Amino acid sequence: MQPSRRAFLGTARNLATACAAFGAAGLAGHAAAATPATATPAASGRDTPAGHARPAERHYLLTNVRLEEGFEREGGVVLATRTALHTLEIRDGRIVRVEAQGTPLDAALPRYDAQGLLLLPALRDMHIHLDKTFYGDPWQAPRRGKTIVDMIEQEKTLIPRLLPESQRRAEQLIALLHSKGTTFARSHCNIDPVSGLKSLEHLLLALEKHRADFACEIVTFPQHGLLRAQVEPLMREAMKMGAKYVGGLDPTAVDGRMEESLDVLFRIALDTGAGLDIHLHEGRPSGVAAMDYIIKQVEANPALRGQVTISHAFALAAMDDAEVAEIGERLAAQRIAIASSLPLGKGALPLPQLAEKGVFLMTGTDNVIDHWSPFGTGDMLEKANRYAQIYRIFDEFKLTRALAISTGGILPLDAAGRRAWPQAGDAAAGVLVAASCSAEAVARLPAREAVLHDGRVVYGGLKKA
Repeated sequence: MQPSRRAFLGTARNLATACAAFGAAGLAGHAAAATPATATPAASGRDTPAGHARPAERHYLLTNVRLEEGFEREGGVVLATRTALHTLEIRDGRIVRVEAQGTPLDAALPRYDAQGLLLLPALRDMHIHLDKTFYGDPWQAPRRGKTIVDMIEQEKTLIPRLLPESQRRAEQLIALLHSKGTTFARSHCNIDPVSGLKSLEHLLLALEKHRADFACEIVTFPQHGLLRAQVEPLMREAMKMGAKYVGGLDPTAVDGRMEESLDVLFRIALDTGAGLDIHLHEGRPSGVAAMDYIIKQVEANPALRGQVTISHAFALAAMDDAEVAEIGERLAAQRIAIASSLPLGKGALPLPQLAEKGVFLMTGTDNVIDHWSPFGTGDMLEKANRYAQIYRIFDEFKLTRALAISTGGILPLDAAGRRAWPQAGDAAAGVLVAASCSAEAVARLPAREAVLHDGRVVYGGLKKA
């Protein structure tokens, strides 16, 4: 039975509040092989290995957890990462104690054994489209058009065919993300004349079913153009339904009126108290002009500082070093983040140079087996690995730093080698892997043995002690 419109909107607002709280706390103001389309990771405990369990208790001890302790140096060069076994006391979704293994703790508490596996911070997919995917259905390769407008025209007939099962596919995609260690995502969701608000309604229903094990920020995405498709009223309605960010798309290439298109987005964001996350595939000169205009708008509206993301930002790849340094300083000053899917080849962006200027970097799957791309594994650890390969990162220290692009900036050790995570008070969210340290995990991509979110094991299992 479908919920009434009023009941649905109430549920949507409650879900949005929960997601917003998670995002604000985790991002501090910002911030294995591919699974076949027909093979969906099991849910509801069916993926728990024999002899393992998922804690039913909200207060328990997790023993034999491998945590990073510091760096081993020789002549000032980091050669290795030192680890040791610890026990975590977890209560009501948070870590309340981190103690060396063997420290006497409450003997009455249930105990689960991590068996020496390394705990990494939970992974975050900061650019994905959960509402439109072929994942979970029989394989089909996309029929790529020559331009983005060609692809939009193709969507007009494809989206109505996807809509009836879009909630199911979104839930299967969440299960895939769980299996890769991701428990938080930022999902762009189509707001267009063809689907109206149906894509958003179906996505909200999928997220409601996963309220306890997955958190998500929704971006209202005018995929068919904001001005071109005249969807400003729909965008505003979607914000009322619980979206956290106002999305945009190529204001020159799609809408044909860069300033007017961006002005409408900024008005919606300011009117609703939301942030912005704008797809910008355009190269130069239009992409550079759009980035310049976005920065100026944030400078003029300080309430949006730290609330704006430019996704893709392909024009950065065409900039010389001086231009990158200049725009990097401007982006950092306004705390404008860059979300990149880490394209290969000539599309590689100057991300390390931007990071040096203080720009907050994020990555995401973008597409998972859909009509835009047949690729996308849903694996954010694989994205850290790709980052390291693109930018020729081979040494221990820099490999540990590469993990940050996939975790929202959370790293086990700070640059000096002091443990920064986990600490008492942190959310009980993380990924257990068979690796000696985070550098090895980034380089070797071990399987995710168990994934924790809010103290719950949402994938894999733990051995009962």
